[in-house]
Amino acid sequence: MDKFMDFFQKKLMPPLVKVGNQRHLVAVRNGLALTIPFIIVGSIFLIIGNLPFTWWEDFIGGFGDKLNVVVNSSFGILGILASIGIGYHLAKGYDLDPITGSVISLTAFLVTQVTEDYQLDTSNFGAEGLFTAIIVSILAVEILRIFVKRKMVIKLPKGVPPAVGNSFVALTPALAVMIILWMIRVVIGFDITSFITKIFSPLVFALNTLPGILIYSLLVTLLWSAGIHGDMALEGVADPIFLQFLTVNTAAFMAHEPIPYITASGFYSLFVNVGGTGASLCLVLLMLRSKSKLYKSLGKVAFPSACFEINEPVIFGFPIVLNPLILIPFTVVPLVLTALSYLLMNFNIIGRPVAMVPWTMPPIIGPFLATGGDWRAAIWSALSIVIATCIYYPFFKNAEKQQLLNESKEETEKYSTIEA
Repeated sequence: MDKFMDFFQKKLMPPLVKVGNQRHLVAVRNGLALTIPFIIVGSIFLIIGNLPFTWWEDFIGGFGDKLNVVVNSSFGILGILASIGIGYHLAKGYDLDPITGSVISLTAFLVTQVTEDYQLDTSNFGAEGLFTAIIVSILAVEILRIFVKRKMVIKLPKGVPPAVGNSFVALTPALAVMIILWMIRVVIGFDITSFITKIFSPLVFALNTLPGILIYSLLVTLLWSAGIHGDMALEGVADPIFLQFLTVNTAAFMAHEPIPYITASGFYSLFVNVGGTGASLCLVLLMLRSKSKLYKSLGKVAFPSACFEINEPVIFGFPIVLNPLILIPFTVVPLVLTALSYLLMNFNIIGRPVAMVPWTMPPIIGPFLATGGDWRAAIWSALSIVIATCIYYPFFKNAEKQQLLNESKEETEKYSTIEA
């Protein structure tokens, strides 16, 4: 185990950390965060308007279609919101005017979304256009950076208000971006969205397979074990895909059709991360009944936050970071829950994610809401806590035994000092 941790820290961790901190991926991650409030709002209306109960459907009647307007208005503009957010954060990362970066990125995205007869095509404004929004926004801000760096911009006298001055600074890079994308999409007739979708299709396919999501789960927990926020390091790559899955699932749920994707947003955060990455709530539950004073105190401190999926007190307090013994269940539990949850959804024993629920939603409640009110998902969430606790138990007892010896030794030394 020590050799593995040494290999992971020296060989595997540095490139993964570098990828996680890469400027463009950070901008994508932060930019996509802009979409979350709108998706959650849309999901609230989705759940209210489409609860899978006959009595509710009879009660709400045609009013459900009116509620779905908010769903379509939020899920239907994810590509637009992503282009705004990514452009803003990437420009900010380069110390450029973030509003300028945001507006140029949005305009660039819209130029790519035209039909063969040159009319604006709204069909890709949602998650279907996420990958295009990411690529085009990065391109637009990079062009803006080049123009500003080489001073190929129009600068007005100092007495001009900053808002007016910044708008003229954006003129030449915006013109360049528009001409480039107009040439590609309109003059040449190249469908950028379709091309980008094909490029990312292998990754999209992989993350909806059991092997793919197991590898993702393994990387997340290994990064956390080394003290790196694994979820955050990988979400710049994975989140656009999971959001795309969720949007398709939402549309299918509203149309009362089979739900196509298993690993949509909410699968990993709600069905695997029970009380935080590694299902660490279960470790907290064991600490609450520990004979060790330290563990029992830590359990009391960590329990409230663990109920809302926040597990930093456990990660760094137990600790889980750089702890070879706890690394085993911390890695194995998510793999087990990932595999079991995937199989249960694959065989339609429990529902699949159809609504965006905040990742801080407590276990049982979160899966119930994310699946549009599936009580079976809630029961599975409760069972997953039991399963994870059983896996953690022998490893925790081993750590507790060592901790009790340490505490006993400290007490003995303390009394020896007093008597002396």
